[in-house]
Amino acid sequence: MLESGHAKRTLIQLGILTIAALLIAAWQHEVLGAIYWSNQRTHVGLAINGGIVALFLAGMAQLVRLFVRYDDEERAVGALKANIHAARDIESGVWRGSLMAQRYRVLEEMSRQRAPINQSALAATLVATEASCISLPKFVHNILILTGVFGTIVSLSIALLGASDMIGATANVGSLGAVIHGMSTALSTTMTAILAYLFFGYFYLRVIDVQAQIISGIEELTTTTLLPRFQPGPESAAEEFADIIRAAAALMKRLEASQHEYAEVAIDLRALIGTYQAELKHSSNRLDDIARLLRVGFRLNERNRE
Repeated sequence: MLESGHAKRTLIQLGILTIAALLIAAWQHEVLGAIYWSNQRTHVGLAINGGIVALFLAGMAQLVRLFVRYDDEERAVGALKANIHAARDIESGVWRGSLMAQRYRVLEEMSRQRAPINQSALAATLVATEASCISLPKFVHNILILTGVFGTIVSLSIALLGASDMIGATANVGSLGAVIHGMSTALSTTMTAILAYLFFGYFYLRVIDVQAQIISGIEELTTTTLLPRFQPGPESAAEEFADIIRAAAALMKRLEASQHEYAEVAIDLRALIGTYQAELKHSSNRLDDIARLLRVGFRLNERNRE
């Protein structure tokens, strides 16, 4: 069952933890300044820490966008379910771009075309589509801890270079500063990567949970409510068969009526032919009379005798 408002509560948690982190940073600004700014002879630490923070912020921006979208998806599922139970227009108040609205339109179109509905294929398509939406957070989640390791390696390399200079010249104070700088950079990059990984990892898992709950809610609503409306069951098949029989009976009646009409037309045509034949015979007799009168008038018989 889909838990309503799950994404919104996670967004509230994100806001509270962000404010708490900023307050802690402001409270311990001297300690953080000593770690990130003191003994920084090069910009290596700032560059690596800046890259980690930029990667972290890019991933968090995508997570926030997903949480906002999934909050809309949760409300769309709840609105469609409420419309069904209240016998209202199904898509009333439902975001048309939501996954639930798209699923409803797909089922409606397949039902209209009388195509078989394969819910497993629809569910697999939905899972594959939503999995592609978290590709960037997944990449950030996998790479964050490695950035800390990379910063540590670079920083230790700087420290080792300073140590090698100290071995060659024990009085070289600059080499000692390089060692301290390298160790400080290693500490700062490792701490930044670990904190970012912990913060980001928690909300990455939360977005996966929210996504799974939304998908399960859509599939549950499809199975329990939408499929019985669109997929014909035994009773629907019987009703459809009865409708076919009634349509066939009506067609037979129309054919019988057509046959009666054809029979009446044949009778009328026979009477018309009889009338035409009578008129034709009468016309033939009249032609014979005319011919006889012409012969009498022109005395054709007498000329034939002469």
